[in-house]
Amino acid sequence: MKRKKLLSLLLTVTMLFSLVVSVHAEEETTAAEETPIVILHSNDVHGAIDGYAKVAALKKAYEEAGAYVLLLDAGDYIQGDPTVSTSQGKTAIELMNMAGYDAATTGNHEFDYKLEALNANVSAAEFPVLAANILVTETGKPLFGDHVTFDTAIGKVGVFGVATPETMTKAHPDNVKGLTFYMGDELVECAQKQADALKADGCDYIIALSHLGVSDESEPNRSTDIFAKVTGVDLIIDGHSHTEMSGADAKTVGGALAVSTGMYLENVGVVIIDSEKKASAQLVSAAEWTKVDEEVAAIVNAKDAEVKAELGKAFATTEVKLNGERDPGNRTEETNLGDFAADAILWGARQALGEDQVDVALTNGGGIRASIEAGDITMDDMKTVFPFGNEVATIEVTGAELLEALEAATFSTPTAIGAFPQVAGMSFTIDTSVPYENGPAYESSTYFSPANPGARVKDVTINGEALDLKATYTLATNDFTAAGGDTYGVFVGKSIYMTGVALEDALVNYTRDVLGNVVTAEKYGKPAGRITVIVPVDAAPTNDTLTANEAVQNPTVYKIDDFNYFQLRDLAAILNGTDKQFSVDYNEETGAVNTATGKSYEATGEELKGPAKGEDKSAAPSNDVIYVDGDAVELEVYKIDGTNYFKLRDLGKTFDFYVGYDSENDSMFIDTSKPYAE
Repeated sequence: MKRKKLLSLLLTVTMLFSLVVSVHAEEETTAAEETPIVILHSNDVHGAIDGYAKVAALKKAYEEAGAYVLLLDAGDYIQGDPTVSTSQGKTAIELMNMAGYDAATTGNHEFDYKLEALNANVSAAEFPVLAANILVTETGKPLFGDHVTFDTAIGKVGVFGVATPETMTKAHPDNVKGLTFYMGDELVECAQKQADALKADGCDYIIALSHLGVSDESEPNRSTDIFAKVTGVDLIIDGHSHTEMSGADAKTVGGALAVSTGMYLENVGVVIIDSEKKASAQLVSAAEWTKVDEEVAAIVNAKDAEVKAELGKAFATTEVKLNGERDPGNRTEETNLGDFAADAILWGARQALGEDQVDVALTNGGGIRASIEAGDITMDDMKTVFPFGNEVATIEVTGAELLEALEAATFSTPTAIGAFPQVAGMSFTIDTSVPYENGPAYESSTYFSPANPGARVKDVTINGEALDLKATYTLATNDFTAAGGDTYGVFVGKSIYMTGVALEDALVNYTRDVLGNVVTAEKYGKPAGRITVIVPVDAAPTNDTLTANEAVQNPTVYKIDDFNYFQLRDLAAILNGTDKQFSVDYNEETGAVNTATGKSYEATGEELKGPAKGEDKSAAPSNDVIYVDGDAVELEVYKIDGTNYFKLRDLGKTFDFYVGYDSENDSMFIDTSKPYAE
């Protein structure tokens, strides 16, 4: 009776942490009736080994309360932190064994080390590793296991695993050589065969361990894509996209409950399945569940101390935080850490080949895994940020190939993608208002070449000069990208020069020899402006008027984010004849807007056409350069239907006239007799 009440409290997650019970004789039931099955699950742990002591304690608590417990993982457990990467995943497997895992699938990061290391980890695992859709090409058989069954209190439970086919491009190509990954319809067929086989084996409940995720960039191989077409699966434990799906946020896919815990063992998933096969799902926050298994915790602490002693000594300092975030961050835009990494790669390659032998550098944003906070920098930081053991490499590419690579690597921008290029020695603009069009698929890849390279990626410069599509450039990068990883299929087959310099060592050497062991705010306080991402916003037509020197004017005005934006030529026409007049000349070839103060504006007949009409327009940040008397000025400018629009206050500050707002009449006004005031 006491056991049943204790179990009840554990199974109602809102009371999970209280193990004090009251006993009522009338609650007695048979052991079978009172023993459900509890599924504990994790995904995308990425070396957060502290959590395993809590996982082990949680599993024991349920078992001691009388539940039948299965502990499962949906992949990406052997990489992400020096505590596991320094042993190439061996430490993670050791701790998962101690915690009592019953089965796992592979994530793409299980392939970050050579296949020999992965095979050794799988052999050391005291639980089956399942990935039905990864085959040895030569034999046509699964690389590891495909499914396993468990006899439980609710009947026979079957578990099978499927892993993302993105592993083909997200892992180093050498690490997946000789393997076939089912994707798309073949992956659907594979999953269906697994469900059917388990059903035929007498399984009453079927669980899919799925490292597929739900991110848009993974379409059409997301768990939601695949399992919408599969029948017979009851529960999907998902990973890869670092998504929290449980409780009210759990999804139903093809009739199955789909759950996921997020990442880094910040949560442990709990699915409770009763005797009628009804399931409920919740997340247990690691911050709230404080119990630990002392034996596991002791090993964790010993491993952590060992690594920190080796890697914890500071070798440099940074005056600013170096941004290692994913989204927004290194997978969506230029960052200061991306600049720092690309600069170090370029410098390291030039040290190896000669200062004038390497033109540009590029590294995939997905390879940057963490931020570096302001203060001391240690090797532990470097190995956390760059944990893959990559090496600086160079390849020869034509300008056309480089443009194709940039276009393919930003196909989903502004949606995050691991291929997003962080660069040195080059600059470019990504116009996301232009749709990306797929060309032919890259061989052995889930990604496609661009149908129109240069449609979205524009204004590419190499060391200040316009990109020459026919020229050959020496590109420094990491060996993963050089071999065609991620979206970089255009690089496949290139002759790769390996410098022998590890990526993290290149950064250490660059910091020491070039920066004097200090990453300054002056150099890396903000992104250098190498990458411009144009993201359209809505511009609403408005009939707001403008009073200039007490005369009502009728310019064309759009409202963007609650600010009114005006055409420069309208303002020039309004100010003509005043002491604040200026001329305007637009150079279509260079995109330069040249203004000269004190000069009259020559009207074209297109000025002051009245209020904007019609529906909302798409406005994109303009990269046109504005010059005032020959000096470039930084202004927030949007382009609508090919015309630049400016904030009135910005123009007032630039040309020094007073800008005010008449709240009584709900209109803006300017006064050229007064100077600009904030």
